[in-house]
Amino acid sequence: MKYHLPEEPILRLLKIMEILRSPQGCPWDQEQDHKTIKNNLIEESYEVLEAIDLEDSGLLKEELGDLLLQIVFHSQLEQEKSVFNFSDVAQSIGDKLIRRHPHVFADVSAPDTETVLKNWNEIKKKEKPERKGFFDGIPTVFPALMRSQEVQKKAAKTGFDWNDRFAVLEKVKEELAELEEEMVKQGSLERLDEELGDLFLIICNLARHLKLDAEDSCRKGTEKFQRRFEVMKSHLEKEGRSLESFGVEEMDQAWRNVAKKIK
Repeated sequence: MKYHLPEEPILRLLKIMEILRSPQGCPWDQEQDHKTIKNNLIEESYEVLEAIDLEDSGLLKEELGDLLLQIVFHSQLEQEKSVFNFSDVAQSIGDKLIRRHPHVFADVSAPDTETVLKNWNEIKKKEKPERKGFFDGIPTVFPALMRSQEVQKKAAKTGFDWNDRFAVLEKVKEELAELEEEMVKQGSLERLDEELGDLFLIICNLARHLKLDAEDSCRKGTEKFQRRFEVMKSHLEKEGRSLESFGVEEMDQAWRNVAKKIK
């Protein structure tokens, strides 16, 4: 091998990244910066989630490695500017975990999860005194459903919330009726957009009350649609016709048949 690499896995990975970024390394890696690779971080995170859903440990190990690479890459970029390195990142999160778990590493009492979370949030406020806006700390780049749920979760901590999930369900019906009203009277695109946004917002709130993750539920619903559509398409095309040649009623009936079998 051209380079002598450390045997310890983390040190080996860090050295590989350093070499890739060096003048003797990879042209593509040399050209990257935080912004050019930031979407990779999102993509790799979602691939980790997929591996978890598939309950595939081998795939999960691989995808966690890909995600770790992104952290190593961003750390290397900062190391080259002498700002911080991977060890600083690890030191920082270790320090934070100790600070935010005083019931484990100090003498604070926290007998239940509710107390743990309360203490966690109080410590977090002291760590981030620069945050003035109530919703500061919730990234604007979150996927829309995730951000909506996080915003409403934070607002609910003040007591601004529905009493139970059935009250939220009634609000869903109300928002749906308002959207239907705008559709019937052929409201402007702006009004339809506003009413649809309100409906999304309250559905995210319903997910929170049901202790579900709106983003995850939407993703699972989309995946179920894909599975059913693929099976429907396969069944219909066995008749020797293209899918586009079937009428809406034929496809709807085929869809209903598939939906009974594919959950």
